[in-house]
Amino acid sequence: MASGKCFRYLIFVLTSVCVASVKIGLSGVETPPGPAMFVLGDSSVDCGDNNPFNGLFHKNLSRFPCNGSDTTLLPQLLAKRMKLPYTTPFYSQNGSIDRILGGLNFGSAEASILSPRSRNYQSLNQQLRQAFETIQLLQLQLGESTANAFINSSIFYLSFGKDDFTDFFHNNSLGNSGFDFAHILVEQMTNGVRSLYASNVRKIVCAGVVPLGCAPQALLLKSGGNGVRKACLDDVNKVVSYYNRRLEGNIAGMDRQLGDARVVFCDVYEGVMEFIDHPDKYGIKDVRNACCGVVRDGKVSGCVSTEMACQEASTHVWWDLQNPTPAVNSLLAQSAWKWWMDTKLVVLPASDDGDVVSSPPEEGPSVGVNAADTEIHQTQVGTKN
Repeated sequence: MASGKCFRYLIFVLTSVCVASVKIGLSGVETPPGPAMFVLGDSSVDCGDNNPFNGLFHKNLSRFPCNGSDTTLLPQLLAKRMKLPYTTPFYSQNGSIDRILGGLNFGSAEASILSPRSRNYQSLNQQLRQAFETIQLLQLQLGESTANAFINSSIFYLSFGKDDFTDFFHNNSLGNSGFDFAHILVEQMTNGVRSLYASNVRKIVCAGVVPLGCAPQALLLKSGGNGVRKACLDDVNKVVSYYNRRLEGNIAGMDRQLGDARVVFCDVYEGVMEFIDHPDKYGIKDVRNACCGVVRDGKVSGCVSTEMACQEASTHVWWDLQNPTPAVNSLLAQSAWKWWMDTKLVVLPASDDGDVVSSPPEEGPSVGVNAADTEIHQTQVGTKN
């Protein structure tokens, strides 16, 4: 099981955010509402309402890739616990400076690292371009110095790769080509992170890909919809794991090289595998089937209507064919928060009634990486190790 060091890094990042927030000021303009979170990614960060073409061109995977809203997804859950503002979907912010200062979600439910094959997809480069244009708008409205201070203190959360792999696994036979494809994706993500750094972003969280070989879509397609299937497809998971490890290594390297930045990798793969390997520990009864997704006439269909969802989503690992349930996301977020509380690494935020926020009673799995080579200790807060 991974050690949780990813989120130790993340808390260090957020500690720096809290310190930086008191340093941001505007000349003759109202002070921004503190640092924010900016999100880029796929259905792991967006429920489908941030794509102008989603209602017209969505594929047969899932029109509703989560149960509820973006608030049930990992980046929003983390932002809420850390008292960062809710990130507004990019296509609904209308250029409002107030909304931008609260953070934006550039993510799209169907998004890929590589150039998309259809209009309903948005690529990593498209979302990066939207982020860069947003930074430029802030510089024009607030002044370059103030805008850069705000961007420096804010968190940029990236989560891509799932749709690239899904498309690849459907159209190619696995083998060495799978690892070659993963290598291409890693290089593109690495370039994206460097581009953000070049635009004055200094706090970047890059999430890995969940174990797609255990997701209902891969299992159903492999079995031809006849219900006879393994718990996980090892050949698929090996490629996804290779991608995660290579990306983790590149992220760790950039974190060491970019002395004024914190660049961290979060291994959600290991977190989801914890639920699959030990379901009873977390009250999970079904680790294979989607709560919202069906097989008809040998064809796989995702969650095209929330009315087709199961009654107890909290007992499932998978919401639809390849996205975790809100319960799984919530437990992953609780794991990060619990580590923060237990280590007393920073002064904890106060609740509305003035009391210190307490740790939630539930326990989730540790979510992190294996290759992080530095522990974050209380004496290191505010410094780059």
